[in-house]
Amino acid sequence: MEKHITLPLTEELARTLKAGDTVYLTGTIYTSRDAGHKRMCESLAKGESLPFDPKDATIYYVGPTPAKPGQVIGSAGPTTSGRMDAYAPTLMSVGARGMIGKGARLPEVVDAMKQYSGVYFGAIGGAGALLAKCIKKAEMIAYEDLGAEALRKLYVEEMPLFVIIDCEGNNLYESGRAAYLSQSQN
Repeated sequence: MEKHITLPLTEELARTLKAGDTVYLTGTIYTSRDAGHKRMCESLAKGESLPFDPKDATIYYVGPTPAKPGQVIGSAGPTTSGRMDAYAPTLMSVGARGMIGKGARLPEVVDAMKQYSGVYFGAIGGAGALLAKCIKKAEMIAYEDLGAEALRKLYVEEMPLFVIIDCEGNNLYESGRAAYLSQSQN
C-alpha cells in the first residue's frame, strides 16, 4: 500500500504501517551512523540527554557527502543498518521509533521494534543523489568532529521509502523472498 506520512512517527502512526508498504515521508529526521550512535549511547549511559529529543524520532543511517554550491546537502544514500544494531535498541528505549537504512537487522533489533513500536524503513542504496533532492533543509546539531557521521537534523519532503520491518516484526526481506520462491516453484 502507498502512504504519504508526516512525522513525527507516533506509536499510533507506526502501528498503521505494514511491511511492504511504500511510504513517502515528510518532516524532520535525524542522521547518524555508527560513530554517532556510539557517542549517543555513551551519553545515555552517563545519564546525559541527547542533543535532540528522541521521542517519536526517525534516524536516517547516512553519512552525506558535502553539499556543492547551491545545494542543501550532497549525496545522501543509506548506510548498512547492521552497523547500528548494537545501538538501536537503546535509542528505541528512550523514544526513537523510526530507522532508515539498508540491509537486514539482528533479531535483538526486531525484538526492540516490537517492544517499542519501531519501524524500519528501507531506502534504495545507490540512489543517494536522488534521495538528496528530497532533503529541503540540513542543520548540523552535534558531533561535528565526526564529519560525515555527525548528527544532523534534516527536513525531508516526500522521501520515497519502503517499510522493511513493521512494529509487529513482519519482515519484507523474509516475506518477499518466500513469495518469490513459492511463485518460482509453480
